[in-house]
Amino acid sequence: MKFSTLHPSTMAKASFVEHFKDIYEHSPWIAEHTYMLLPSINADDIQQLHQLMSDILINASKRQQLRLINVHPDLAGKAAMRNELTASSTDEQAGAGIHQCNPQEFARFTELNKAYKDKFNFPFIMAVKGSNRLQILKAFEIRIHNDIDTEFKQAITEINKIALFRLEAL
Repeated sequence: MKFSTLHPSTMAKASFVEHFKDIYEHSPWIAEHTYMLLPSINADDIQQLHQLMSDILINASKRQQLRLINVHPDLAGKAAMRNELTASSTDEQAGAGIHQCNPQEFARFTELNKAYKDKFNFPFIMAVKGSNRLQILKAFEIRIHNDIDTEFKQAITEINKIALFRLEAL
């Protein structure tokens, strides 16, 4: 699948980084590393570009991965309520109906966000596109019982799913 209006293969580094800097939440370093490796792929193909970006994240140090995990906002969290999310995060959470939580659902999100962070020391991450707020709450309730290694790996997997959705939206 090709980008409809972008041609990453012809972009200068500054333009490429500007267009792709938030594919991974507040992490332009992935776009910068990707640019250096563009000649090795068909950069105008979304799947190939996503695979390259995913590989960069997977091969990053645990410290870099954790930093990326930690810049992700809580679902239905304070940043969302204060309109401090990136445009992509705002759209993704709205698409899942998180902004339509009733007071009980919002309270449950708040409770689960705190319990999850207390247990794992990083936020719950889920690629919410195609899900609704009830499915997200159910996933939260299931995943909170996992061990830290499982959740760390799941967070990286979910971040790569989010990145693919964001690339496909360009």
